[in-house]
Amino acid sequence: MKKIGILRPLVHQGAAPVEYALQLDDQEIGLNARLGQEVQITFLGERNCIFCGRKTKKFYGNNSSCFNCFRKLPDNDICIVRPERCHFHEGTCRDPEFGRHHCMQPHIVYLALSSDVKVGITRKTNRLKRWVDQGAVAALPLMEVPTRKDAGEIEVFLSQYITDKTNWRKMLKNETADIDLLQTRADLIEKLPDAYRRYLIEEPQVLQFDYPHIGTPTKITSFNLEKQETISGKLIGVKAQYLILDNGVFGVRKHAGFKVALEF
Repeated sequence: MKKIGILRPLVHQGAAPVEYALQLDDQEIGLNARLGQEVQITFLGERNCIFCGRKTKKFYGNNSSCFNCFRKLPDNDICIVRPERCHFHEGTCRDPEFGRHHCMQPHIVYLALSSDVKVGITRKTNRLKRWVDQGAVAALPLMEVPTRKDAGEIEVFLSQYITDKTNWRKMLKNETADIDLLQTRADLIEKLPDAYRRYLIEEPQVLQFDYPHIGTPTKITSFNLEKQETISGKLIGVKAQYLILDNGVFGVRKHAGFKVALEF
């Protein structure tokens, strides 16, 4: 099978196991049933902005954007990566409708176990997608707050005591710390100011995730289509936004917007 198109981030559904599909333009190619097969991905030399579709010589920021979309779209504003710096209330949001839909909505502050336990935030309606995209094997909702800015401020406070980053190499090698999320929650609650305690979710449930795999890499070598036009290997797993091959890992989100030829 050979398909040609613009690469998009992986899509997924379910949790035990997660069912993955690779997107090329509007085509979706299921991956779980292809474990054990040889795959080849070839960069065809064309980059397209994932927002406007315009061809671009290079991407800007971390979002596969052309320069115009990077400069103008709210998706690329500083508050997307630093939510505590949301400026919607100041009337300076790049797109107020975007702000109302994405930021002025209930958000979840959560604990996730991907490598070590970490704190993170996500829109309430996006939480399952967020946890899978981070490769979490377990996740626990901690608080529900009214806005993204509220969530960002609480995340900054909690990051004094717990990391807000994932060690992606450990995550892909399934090197997960043996940590009780409920006990971590109890420890963090003791440190919370009274102003934050009102947002606590009572009796939250730990969610578990299982990712498709037939092997685990012992060494992480990351492929980059900017440096290597063609990559190939046997597909032994899919986790977060990565294809795990028997000779390296391919970050799909990192290569969103690349025009590629995919062969199984």
